[in-house]
Amino acid sequence: MSSSIDAKFGLHKKYKGLEKNVWVEFVAFVAEHKDVLNLGQGFPDFHPAEHVTAALAKICSNSGDPLLHQYTRSYGHKRLVDALAKMYGKLINREINPMTEVLVTVGAYGSLFATFMSMIGPGDEVILIEPHYDCYRPIVLLAGGKPVHISLKPTKPNDTTSGAWTLDMKELEALFNQNTKIIVVNTPNNPLGKVYNRKELTEIGDLCKKHNVVCIADEVYEMNVFPEYEHVRMASLPGMWERTITVGSSGKAFSLTGWKTGWSYGPANLMKNLFVAHQSCVYTCNTPCQEALAIAVEKEIPLLGTKDSFFYQLGADLKMRCDIFAKSVVRAGFVPIMPEAGAFLCANWKPLESKVDLSSEKDEYLDYRFAKWYAKKWKVLGIPPSAFYSEPHKRECEYLIRFCFYKKEETLARADDLLTKWADANNIAP
Repeated sequence: MSSSIDAKFGLHKKYKGLEKNVWVEFVAFVAEHKDVLNLGQGFPDFHPAEHVTAALAKICSNSGDPLLHQYTRSYGHKRLVDALAKMYGKLINREINPMTEVLVTVGAYGSLFATFMSMIGPGDEVILIEPHYDCYRPIVLLAGGKPVHISLKPTKPNDTTSGAWTLDMKELEALFNQNTKIIVVNTPNNPLGKVYNRKELTEIGDLCKKHNVVCIADEVYEMNVFPEYEHVRMASLPGMWERTITVGSSGKAFSLTGWKTGWSYGPANLMKNLFVAHQSCVYTCNTPCQEALAIAVEKEIPLLGTKDSFFYQLGADLKMRCDIFAKSVVRAGFVPIMPEAGAFLCANWKPLESKVDLSSEKDEYLDYRFAKWYAKKWKVLGIPPSAFYSEPHKRECEYLIRFCFYKKEETLARADDLLTKWADANNIAP
């Protein structure tokens, strides 16, 4: 009976090859190895901004509006889409219609899913720039599309910043053809922390216009940019509003990953496609969280571009924590790729290869084996960056590991202690 049920009701072929997920795997790893310091997933281990949580607490109290516990508008709670339209209108210097040009989704993941599923079908090609968040490729495949990959590569041997990782624009242009429908640009980039500069984005935008291609601008780390760098929004460039869907995230903007509330904005003729996919999937999102986020965004609008802005302070705070953690990483013998934004630092462990014994680990890729071996033996867990690459390119990053440094100071101190123990045990000179 069981075998006959399995034969008829097994995993559908559209999901074949998509069973493995790095986050599921490493969350299970942490549950099994409870003594490990988890610097894998990208979230802080301290309370988010008080004004945001206070807004939610008030909404959830008996003094709040009882209707805020019920369904809200499918495409986004009106107060929140109004606030997002005003904020992004100010940031890209154009009027945005909150009813037709903004969509609230279940996390940024929901916006990506709605975009790919509503705009991609059999024969359509999507250009993905590696390293990229691991969900891009599976969703494109589920939509029936063809992922086409190109890698950022370090182009300046003595430059150890993420900005030194660039695209070969001739190689990129060669990927565009009559089947190309979308290119995804993740800036700031996860996992590298690279912030694309205006020239890079303009060149990509020019290719989109030349070949009539839409750009998905995954800008979820837009509010996490370190103070000395500039985040240029693709939709703000000449001629790009008409062909750009921008994705944002409360998880990154306000450090609220557990609220799973994201959004996208763009021209109405494109956004209506996302609306259909969204209403045919989850229909609507969490009302209390949307109301609280609306209050938080409204507070930010007059402060944008000033040092009083929560977003400016967030970028400065991330930079401070990054610098603290980077010193620990260097003392431990790793070579960091210094980010320009975000919560992650990728580090090269190749100089330590002679001190590493990965014979106990059986994963196919070297960075997976190192991540698990190092966590088991030295109690610090990072994420293997090959999870952010397609199969043909996974070995391009086999000597890297990604750590999250957006942690409280006590956690960073513990990380320093553990990394120092590793360095002392292996006679690594400071």
